[in-house]
Amino acid sequence: ADDVHHPRTRLICLENTHNRKGGEPLSGAYTAAVSEIATRRGLKLHLDGARIFNASVALGEDVRRLTAPADSVSFCLSKGLGAPVGSLLCGSGAFIRGARRIRKQLGGGMRQAGVIAAAGIVALTTMVDRLADDHRRARRLASSLAALPGIVLEAERPASNMIFFQLHESAGLEAAQLEDGLRARDVLIHPVGHRRVRLVLHHDIDDEDLERALEAFSEALGASGRRRS
Repeated sequence: ADDVHHPRTRLICLENTHNRKGGEPLSGAYTAAVSEIATRRGLKLHLDGARIFNASVALGEDVRRLTAPADSVSFCLSKGLGAPVGSLLCGSGAFIRGARRIRKQLGGGMRQAGVIAAAGIVALTTMVDRLADDHRRARRLASSLAALPGIVLEAERPASNMIFFQLHESAGLEAAQLEDGLRARDVLIHPVGHRRVRLVLHHDIDDEDLERALEAFSEALGASGRRRS
């Protein structure tokens, strides 16, 4: 509403894949529908595509179709694509010129960025297709975790490379305690609540690592059970 107590809406932001929704990908049709709403309301649409190539692989949709409805897109080179650093902001020529000016005003900029750009080119040309391996391993890991006591998956079949699960009260520990137990066994997880945990598969995790991770989970949960008894 036109109310001085509220900010004026200027922008709709979408995230693809959607992190806290378990890495769920948004289809091109969904993004296009939101774009139509934005256009009718005189708004811009920005797509946070940090893992947009995961969405493309998971859906089997061309990344260009997934991003076409947006006025601007950002995506990350260093997550599933495996570059050491870097993200890109994409949009029209006028938009990018404006973004560069704002970056300059904020003191941003980098010299000798060619080595980073080179790694980004390698990421884009050689790492996209292999994202399917991360998705396959995520499904395998999820099915194995589901068999462990105290773990309740939020989705039996991960949509992409993320797994979210809840620790049941019967597990006898909270997410931070599980994190400590796994870190002692060289496995890193990311608690996102007292009992909620996020796992992310990436190019540095292979099939052997999955077995080690499952063994660590079993040991950490078993140690908790022994303490309770």
